Amino acid sequence: MKKNTYFVDIDGTIFVYRKFETYKETDAIVIPSSKTFLQQVYDEGHMIVLTTARPEELKEHTLYELHKNNIPFHRLIMGIERGPRYLINDMDPNKPGERAIAINVTRDGGIQS
Repeated sequence: MKKNTYFVDIDGTIFVYRKFETYKETDAIVIPSSKTFLQQVYDEGHMIVLTTARPEELKEHTLYELHKNNIPFHRLIMGIERGPRYLINDMDPNKPGERAIAINVTRDGGIQS
């Protein structure tokens, strides 16, 4: 079975949303259902790519928060834009099914499996 790749935003999806300027003075609060979901897909061998609009200068702090809270992931992409995110992928004409799937979650509501 081919493995999936999950592109997952950090703030408001994995951690309760907070403003950039408060990151170093406040602790990250994990959204339990998101951590459970990520651990499940990680254990199944799928790839997790975390994405965030956090600027590159917060990379060390972001990695600290992720590791401190035992958030499983394979890659981290920093500094993406805050506007809508688009995933564009090709579809194999010989294999049915969508190859690009988008899931919107309510801010701080967590990922539900």
